[in-house]
Amino acid sequence: MTTDFCEIISPNTIEYNVIIMSYYLIAPAKTFHQSDNMLTYASEEPLSPGHIVEIPLGKQTTIGIVSGKTSQPNFETKPVIRKIYETPLPPHLLKALFWITDYYRCPLSSVIQAMLPAGITKKRRNLKKIVQPSAPSIENPLNAAQKRAIKDIESSSANTILLHGITGSGKTNVYIELAKHILVKNQSVIILVPEIALTSQLVANFRAHFPEITLIHSAQTEAVRHHIWEKTLNSPDPQIVIGPRSALFAPVRNLGLIIIDEAHEPAYIQDQNPKYSALRLAAVMSKTVLGSATPLIADYYICKRHSAITELTELAIKQDKHAELQIVDLKNRPDFTRSQILSNQLIAEIQDSLDHNTQSMIFHNRRGTAPLTICDHCGWQALCPNCFLPLVLHADAYQMRCHTCGRHFPVPTDCPNCHNATIHHKGFGTKAIEDELYRLFPSAKIARFDADTTNGQQLSQIYDQVHSGNYDIIVGTQMIAKGFDFPKLRTLGVVQADAGLSLPDYSSEERTFQLITQVIGRANRGHQNSKIIIQTFQPDSPVIQYACAGDYSNFYKYLLQRRKQSVLPPYSFLLKLSLTYKTERATTQNARKLNKKIIQFIAQNTLTNVSVTPPMPAFHERSNSGYTWDIVIKAKKRQDLLSIFDSLDKPPQLHYVFDPLSLL
Repeated sequence: MTTDFCEIISPNTIEYNVIIMSYYLIAPAKTFHQSDNMLTYASEEPLSPGHIVEIPLGKQTTIGIVSGKTSQPNFETKPVIRKIYETPLPPHLLKALFWITDYYRCPLSSVIQAMLPAGITKKRRNLKKIVQPSAPSIENPLNAAQKRAIKDIESSSANTILLHGITGSGKTNVYIELAKHILVKNQSVIILVPEIALTSQLVANFRAHFPEITLIHSAQTEAVRHHIWEKTLNSPDPQIVIGPRSALFAPVRNLGLIIIDEAHEPAYIQDQNPKYSALRLAAVMSKTVLGSATPLIADYYICKRHSAITELTELAIKQDKHAELQIVDLKNRPDFTRSQILSNQLIAEIQDSLDHNTQSMIFHNRRGTAPLTICDHCGWQALCPNCFLPLVLHADAYQMRCHTCGRHFPVPTDCPNCHNATIHHKGFGTKAIEDELYRLFPSAKIARFDADTTNGQQLSQIYDQVHSGNYDIIVGTQMIAKGFDFPKLRTLGVVQADAGLSLPDYSSEERTFQLITQVIGRANRGHQNSKIIIQTFQPDSPVIQYACAGDYSNFYKYLLQRRKQSVLPPYSFLLKLSLTYKTERATTQNARKLNKKIIQFIAQNTLTNVSVTPPMPAFHERSNSGYTWDIVIKAKKRQDLLSIFDSLDKPPQLHYVFDPLSLL
């Protein structure tokens, strides 16, 4: 406490102004002198944990979050400039701030920047109030399985519960009913979706039951996001917030439940600083429901051990419609006399759908026209000069594009190496499939869903048109596999079901199973008697067989055994270290030095059940930044990974990921 004395007012009267200074630990949103620790500041005004303040930092000012009160230090402190909001951040966000920093070893400042809206100190104009359509008071029809699932979730003592429901089993109705029960308790609900493109469909379902929904996503302007965030912070009422991963940081009061839809999606992993899993973070913040037809193997394993799984195994609306599935071997070329891409069986089914005024969907998880451009004379290949990865031909825009960095280039007419005109474009993507369909069915109306044709808003508009039956054939990548409901869909074709199985990654089988199962789910929702054609080079693969049968249980057992043999998640924790230097020699030398330090630390501290891979070139070894080599550490205890990581020097060339879903 510091006391200051005022001047003498009159010879007989002295007025004393007593200023009581308190001291606080504050986490700044910027690093200072390479330090990412909390700093001590003085304040005349009382502050509470979670208050957002403006503070001096060096010669500049920044924002900070108050962690708590501290005793007067023995060094000079600077005063807090001002308190930005009277309302502090809710306790669950303050907890999340320090948990992410500790669990993922992220810079504290980067977590604050992700948690708070950009331009928080700017003065904003009052935005025009958007009047939401009034919600009609309608019933939420629930079958016996859905009612049982709700009862199981609400009675469970587990903090994370897995809602494992087949596609079309009515998971959304369960979410709505759970949200109603939480609101009655005067608590808030956050619902996460993997991508903005899926938000509008879920919002429409929720708006039919609730008077007001708060929607948060990155397509909103900075001013709009700031306004929504500020309104949410200051609202005393319970709220329903819907959005992708970043919606977790909505400053709602009294958070009672977090629902994560399509919880298997990799979009819930933040791969830039601060790096974190929204699934893990949600479990720290509140009771959490993970909804998925194809949950991650590790999540299913953990929830099963804690008896925290509830199953929905039947369609929400039982009908007498059925789906017939056929596997076509891509090696059997007599089945491809009418097209090199589409089998005769698939073409016949598409024609049958057109004849019956129903819809067809063709799935291929590769956009563009051709993924490979080479010279047949000398072997030259069109590579991105920035990423050194193959450029993809996009015939509609007639340009070569890099799907990693986004740069585009003219289409070569002759080889820049040998100058021969023997340039050939090989392979195919969704654009090539669309062109082939127009050739085979010239009068059909075709919609293409991929990252080249749609942003979130356009996807929503096209979905509405497809849902209404304005298109005959839908072509797309994985974005059409995620939760959409197409009532008129009769024919589904997967062009190359095993395309992802050849990737040298521990998660390739799991991702392939998820994609095929989710796509099949679009045509197996009880609306039509449907026909599903699965084209594959590996018809006998267990992954393909289990996915086509919708057999998650046996796939889980199959993959769990393989993970156990290789000591991979959920039987271990992973830390991936990547070093990037300008030259290959510098990269290899530093990677070997790093590997040696890690092995020495493990030996000195007698860490057991820890293994380290030798340094190896990354999957994308060469880029504009230089050469990258990886080291992967596996440990039975996650704390061992943290100890190893804390012992290392961390040059700017070192990048790291805890608990990676993929090692590519």
